[in-house]
Amino acid sequence: MEHTFYKYQGTGNDFVMIDNRQLTFDKNDTKRISMLCNRRFGVGGDGLILLEHHLKYDFKMVYFNADGNESSMCGNGGRCLVAFAKQLGLIRSKAVFEAIDGMHEAVINDNEVKLQMQNVTNIQRLEAGSFLDTGSPHYVTFNEQLENLDVKTVGAAIRYNENFKVKGTNVNFVKPNASGSFDVRTYERGVEDETLSCGTGVTAVALAMHNSGETDAELITLHTKGGTLQVAFETSNEGYKNIWLIGEANFVFKGIISW
Repeated sequence: MEHTFYKYQGTGNDFVMIDNRQLTFDKNDTKRISMLCNRRFGVGGDGLILLEHHLKYDFKMVYFNADGNESSMCGNGGRCLVAFAKQLGLIRSKAVFEAIDGMHEAVINDNEVKLQMQNVTNIQRLEAGSFLDTGSPHYVTFNEQLENLDVKTVGAAIRYNENFKVKGTNVNFVKPNASGSFDVRTYERGVEDETLSCGTGVTAVALAMHNSGETDAELITLHTKGGTLQVAFETSNEGYKNIWLIGEANFVFKGIISW
């Protein structure tokens, strides 16, 4: 069988995209999905995203981590999928789609995609950081030695910590800048390594920084190894609402894979 695939990246967070509206891709073949994401034996990517038909919205997003397992929401992946939908001619400048965590709205202008995230009503302040769910679970902690940090080793230790052993967590290390922006490095579960950027991760960082009083801004700039993202939001009595993840999403290449 042959499948046409598309490669997209958002601030270095890269994904294999497949138009699965005809449901020809086997979503239960974990080994094959993992192979597609393998950077030596496959296409290579932090995850695989299937675009599927939806009866009510523009499309449906089905996301798999690089280990081949279906996963929770991916912010940069969602932004890239919106760009993919535009390339396919499904949308023009706006989109409404369903992901594993519910409905999302998005706006696309050239390469910039603004993706509305789910409301966040609970942020736990822990001894050395914060824990919250922005579509995926995230632990946020400061680290002043961010440039030299062994993110894979330190992140894995936290990801498999007793506090998070049931489902694991993504881990974000943060360093504030004098300009009011923040540098972020992220260890992602499912990838089990550092990624160049993480959309739900920088969203978690922005909200955690505001919640802990590190900033009073409601539009926050975050610098990842793969580029710059912004997160805009409003506060409410319940927590945070009208949360938008903003940044570029870019088409890389298209190909055909056979097996």
